[in-house]
Amino acid sequence: MGSKASFHTAEDTPKLKLPVASLAFLDLKAQFAEIREEILLAVTGVLESQHFILGPEIEMFEREISEHTGARFAIGCASGSDALLLALLALELKPGDEVITTPFTFVATAGAIARIGAKPVFVDIDSATFNIDAAQIENAITSRTRAILPVHLFGMAADMDAIPEIAAKRKLPVIEDAAQSIGARYRGEAVGSLGAMGCFSFFPSKNLGGAGDGGMITTNDQALAERLRLLRVHGSRKKYEYEIVGINSRLDALQAAILRVKLRHLEAWTEGRRRNANRYRVLFADLGLTDHATLPCVPAERTHVYNQFVIQVAGREALRTFLKERGIPTEIYYPSPLHLERAFQYLGYKSGAFPVAEAASKQTMAIPIYPELREDQQHAIVSAIAEFYETL
Repeated sequence: MGSKASFHTAEDTPKLKLPVASLAFLDLKAQFAEIREEILLAVTGVLESQHFILGPEIEMFEREISEHTGARFAIGCASGSDALLLALLALELKPGDEVITTPFTFVATAGAIARIGAKPVFVDIDSATFNIDAAQIENAITSRTRAILPVHLFGMAADMDAIPEIAAKRKLPVIEDAAQSIGARYRGEAVGSLGAMGCFSFFPSKNLGGAGDGGMITTNDQALAERLRLLRVHGSRKKYEYEIVGINSRLDALQAAILRVKLRHLEAWTEGRRRNANRYRVLFADLGLTDHATLPCVPAERTHVYNQFVIQVAGREALRTFLKERGIPTEIYYPSPLHLERAFQYLGYKSGAFPVAEAASKQTMAIPIYPELREDQQHAIVSAIAEFYETL
């Protein structure tokens, strides 16, 4: 965490009010402006080659992601949702098999489990990190459990000491949902290299985001890598010959070319997010907000890449309305835990089943954290939050 000397304090900078619609929650146009020529050159190269499906751009990007994560193999696919689906298919799960995961995540996590006919088994979250509570996993394991699927939420790894230990004891594979956390580390090791497979999303809002959908699966297991490569192209290694039943889930060469450019900038952008997170910590402390807002917890063994900067606050809806009137956008991740969603009612969970996840859904909100966010904009955001609590 940066020291107070690194930033202006509340006394140094006057309170600012932003006009309505002057601040974006995520400013992808600002990012594009920095790398416009690089992107256009990469896209033009693909258009001139007319090689759009698989091919050299995909292969080079896969090698670069392998190097970035430290995993031996990387397999591109059409989306982060498909990455999860392909990982589960590679394990040959059957209807009725169970996969343990968290209810406090994007729907794709549990949706992929349900789509193959397996059963999502939810475990509550840790109140400090919002990641799955590893201490509760073992009690959820049954004779039908076939995998554990932790989510590295908001840009920080789940407990990858306890989870792999439990999994190894029960001979269960761990599939990492790393969609929000490319570049995050646990005891120095990158997410995506800590389990049997890691699943990444390149949706535009991710830290490494494309110009549309895209995904990647990483693994250290050669047999899994070969199976994943088959699964993503209809189970075919040779044209019109099908070894297994697969799906069509290929990463476009145009997306790979764009993502290769962005990958070169990812470390600098991540440092920008961390800088902004550190500045928020100083500003919240300087403006006396520590009694009103709980900031992201980062245990010593983990590094956070801040896909989102999620705070826990009292009076969230009133605060969001107050901020919106001042042109300050916020987002909710997630307004309802999955066990309370209609799509998963068949699982039989009731309100109160996972109280920590349910409380987080009512008390958390995200504020802008993208690397191009300016210091004066951050000060305006935190000042407006302070003004709200002063009026109570």
